[in-house]
Amino acid sequence: MLSPRILRGLIFILWLVTAAANVLAQNTRASSAASYLERGASWMAKGEIERAIADYELAIAFDANAVAYYNRGLARQRKGDLAAAISDYNRAIELNPRHAEAYSSRGSIHYAQGQFDAAINDFSQVIKINPRDARAWSNRGSARGDQGNLAAAIVDFDQAIKLDSRNAKAWSNRCGALYRHGALDAAFADCDRALRLDTQNADAWNSRGLARQGKGDLDGALADFDRAIALNPQQAAFYGNRGRAWLLKGEIERALSDLNRALRLDPKLAGVWSNRGVAWFAKRDFTRAIADFDEALRLDPRSTDAYGNRGLAQLMQGKLGEAEADFARCRALGGSLTHEAEQLLQEMKQRRATR
Repeated sequence: MLSPRILRGLIFILWLVTAAANVLAQNTRASSAASYLERGASWMAKGEIERAIADYELAIAFDANAVAYYNRGLARQRKGDLAAAISDYNRAIELNPRHAEAYSSRGSIHYAQGQFDAAINDFSQVIKINPRDARAWSNRGSARGDQGNLAAAIVDFDQAIKLDSRNAKAWSNRCGALYRHGALDAAFADCDRALRLDTQNADAWNSRGLARQGKGDLDGALADFDRAIALNPQQAAFYGNRGRAWLLKGEIERALSDLNRALRLDPKLAGVWSNRGVAWFAKRDFTRAIADFDEALRLDPRSTDAYGNRGLAQLMQGKLGEAEADFARCRALGGSLTHEAEQLLQEMKQRRATR
């Protein structure tokens, strides 16, 4: 029979062996997870998304840490599985509430989906974690701008540029916000700066084109829109903007060609439907014009231009009551009719009265 002293010694030795085995097992699992993470990153770099996801899943099985979930989220986002990507980013943030990249990536999905409040919250978290992250300031500015808060957007872009004056995207984004704010000269200057930093920035060419169009330089605007389209031929808004420039020059067939292309790429652009309605109006095809204004108003029920222009098309078809209803709605939303439209309306009413 073993003495108590010897028994205690054996127990101590067994405890040491067990503890060492546990440490070894943990180290082995962590090492395996790191290996799968590394191989997953290699697959991602090669564009092998499914293989990357498979390796990230193995990494999670060995060590379910924030980095593994974040990496799988990136792969799922690249694949287009956005719901699964957000789920992974959520888990990464639960495991590490200061994981700035997870907030940033989740914010980019919210932004792309038009969920601007959620995107702003995520980008704000990134700024809270790292106030010197110029990209986060710029991203939040974009979300605020698309939400309609242009003043706040410009403040964010100011900060992004202050932190990184060579950030072409921030200059381009501020250019777009300044254009929408009506500051055409300042917008033009910002886009110029963006293009000096990056001649491949399609958004900067497009925004500078809009500023030129606003200043009446239609040929310059068309040249800038051409450059934007050459760099990104799948961006519907670029064709829509060039189509409007052709419309303003009176080149109706060219305008229709670009506006049709824009709507094939993205049929949800209310402004493009409205502009194509104007093109049909110019061709005196009032039935098609009204149909396009109808669609524009379905997508954007507060478009004063679409109400005013549809009213004119109704008037040209002799539909006085419908025209007056559209004009009234235009005014109620803060719009106004041109002198010519008012004159045409009065003439039509006088004709009806003398019948």
